[in-house]
Amino acid sequence: MQLAASMSRLGTESAFKILAKAKAMEAAGRDIINLGIGAPDFRTPDNIVEAGKKAMDDGFHFYTPAKGLPQLREAVTNDIQKYRGVSIDPENVMVVPGGKPTMFFAIMMFGEPGAEIMYPNPGFPIYESMINYSGAKAVPIELQEETGFAFDPDRVLAQINDNTRLIIINTPANPTGGVLERDVIERFVKGLEKFPNVVLLSDEIYSRLLYDGLEHVSFMEYESIRDRTILLDGWSKTYSMTGWRLGYGVWPKNLIDHAERMQINCTSCPSAPIQMAGLEALTGPQDAVDMMLNTFDERRKLIVDLLNDVPGFSCIVPKGAFYAFPNITGTGMKSKALEELLLEEVGVATVSGTSFGHMGEGYIRFSYASSTDNIKDALARVKDCMASRG
Repeated sequence: MQLAASMSRLGTESAFKILAKAKAMEAAGRDIINLGIGAPDFRTPDNIVEAGKKAMDDGFHFYTPAKGLPQLREAVTNDIQKYRGVSIDPENVMVVPGGKPTMFFAIMMFGEPGAEIMYPNPGFPIYESMINYSGAKAVPIELQEETGFAFDPDRVLAQINDNTRLIIINTPANPTGGVLERDVIERFVKGLEKFPNVVLLSDEIYSRLLYDGLEHVSFMEYESIRDRTILLDGWSKTYSMTGWRLGYGVWPKNLIDHAERMQINCTSCPSAPIQMAGLEALTGPQDAVDMMLNTFDERRKLIVDLLNDVPGFSCIVPKGAFYAFPNITGTGMKSKALEELLLEEVGVATVSGTSFGHMGEGYIRFSYASSTDNIKDALARVKDCMASRG
C-alpha cells in the first residue's frame, strides 16, 4: 500500500511511548516509577464522577450539537469571566474531545505549503508534528533557561514575515514549567498589533496551575488582538480528567464556523455524558482543585531540591504546570541517552528534552504529578545512578 507523503512528516508524543514501555517492563516484573507522563495522579473528584454516571442514567446517550451542549458552553463563558475577567459569547465556544483537537483544527486551518507557523521550542511536541504534517514551515520560538523559559518578545516579533499565519504560545508551559508574566505578554501584544493578519493560538491548559501567588495572564484579556486569538483550555489537568477527553476552544467570530465544520468532519461532537461531567466540574465545588494545587506545590519544592542534589543536574524552580526541566549538561550525556539509562538501569521513567524539540537537548523532563514517596524514591535512584558514573 502507498501512504500519503504527509504521513512521513507526522511525529508523535514520546511520553505515551515511554508509558507503554514502562508498563511492559512492569508487567515483566520490573519496579518502575513513572515520572514521565503528564497526568495528575489524583482520582477525578467524586462529584464529577457522579455527574457523569447520572448523565448516563438520565439518558444522555445521543448526539449533541457539534459545538457542545449549550449549558456547558454557557458554563465555560462564566468560568472565563471568573478566572480571566473576559466576557465571551457562548456561540464562540466549541467543546471538543480533549485539548488536542483545538490545536489540530487551528494548525490545519492555517497550515499549508508556503505558510509559516511559529511554536515554542522546547514545547509540546504535537505543535511541531502537526505543523509539519500540514505542510507549513515550523518556525521555533526559542525558550531559554536564563529567562525562566520565557521568550524575548522583540526577538519573536522579528521572526514574523509575510508568510507567518499562526503563532502558538503556551503559558504555563509544558515541558518547562515556565510562565509568561504580564510585562512580557504586554510587550508581545503591543508588537503583534502591527501584524493584523497573524492569528494567535494561546494554549492555556495549565491556567489554574500557578505557584507563589502568580496570576495567570490570558491573551484573551487584550481586546486589540481578541478577534484573532484562539484560546485552548480544558478539564484534563485542572480537574484530573485526562482519560475523560474533554477540552474546549474559544474561537474568533470569523473562525468559529470553520472550526465547527472541522469538528463535524472529524468527531461529530463530544461525548454527551462526559459533557455533563464537565458541567459539574465548572459549576460545582472547587475544593479539589485547590487541594491538588497545594499538593503539586509541595511536590514542586521537593523535586527541585532533590534534582539539584543529583551530580551533573541543575534545576530552576518551575512557576507553573507540574513539570521540572533540569539542565543535565553537567552529566556529559545527551538527553535521550540519559532517558534510556534511567529507565533501563534504575526503573525511573522520564522524557528526554529532545522529545519537545531540538532546543530541548541538554534537558530532561520530570513530572511531579506523582506521590511524594515516588518522587523521593525515584530521585534517590537517579542520584545513586549518576554518582556511580563518577
